[in-house]
Amino acid sequence: MAKILGIIVVFASVLGGYVLSHGKIAALIQPFEVLIIGGAAFGAFLQANPGSTTMHVFKKSLKMFGSRFTHAFYLEVLRLLYEILNKSRREGMMAVEADIEEPASSPIFSKYPGVLKDERMTAFICDYLRIMSSGNMAPHELEGLFDMELSSLKEELEHPAHAVTRVADGLPGFGIVAAVLGIVVTMAMLGEAEQAALGQHVGAALVGTFLGILAAYGFVGPLSNALEHDAKEELNLFEAIKACLVASASGMPPTLAVEFGRKVLLPAHRPSFSELDQAMRGS
Repeated sequence: MAKILGIIVVFASVLGGYVLSHGKIAALIQPFEVLIIGGAAFGAFLQANPGSTTMHVFKKSLKMFGSRFTHAFYLEVLRLLYEILNKSRREGMMAVEADIEEPASSPIFSKYPGVLKDERMTAFICDYLRIMSSGNMAPHELEGLFDMELSSLKEELEHPAHAVTRVADGLPGFGIVAAVLGIVVTMAMLGEAEQAALGQHVGAALVGTFLGILAAYGFVGPLSNALEHDAKEELNLFEAIKACLVASASGMPPTLAVEFGRKVLLPAHRPSFSELDQAMRGS
């Protein structure tokens, strides 16, 4: 909701100020300038990134108007970890083997569809539970393995934001390209067109610069920041999972192991101690 409000504020402020200054909206409608700027930016993006990144960025961008990293989702992840660790502590690690091998049909995982829907997170949890069930890795070795994977995961999660940032950096330049091409067209008309027509073409050229700068700082730049924030939240949740499982591997009881994970979470959506305690009792 806040992102939609931000877009509305940008449009209202820029266009409202322009209209109040006796500007004409029709003068800003320049589809060919938009074609030059948007097409050049998209083409540069395709050159700079693999095809998988293009689809990933579009999917992530569409999800920016809502966030799955909410208070309820954090609590759901912690409850899942508590249940699986509690079962393994009471019945042994071999008792959760069926749950981690087929999480989709697991009675525990099935209670948490939000987590199960995230295939990467589900695989992450199950992989480390398999390693823990082998019993051949010390807690510090397990933590080292976590750190190596989280380091590569961080690079992957942050790549979409970096890719969009580069597009935002290039948009003012593409706006100048559109403006220069407009001036070239105007210069070719000197001596042939009337003064009013020349003025319209110069105005259209300047709109190219305006659109490039506005798109960079009003929309694409904020989108890259939103993608970066989303990546930080997702990585933070993986770090919380790591804290829970390492604490459990170190011999901590499930209630205390999950508390380790809760403390790692970002404060914005972190459940309180009492909320988590009640949730575990409900489990």
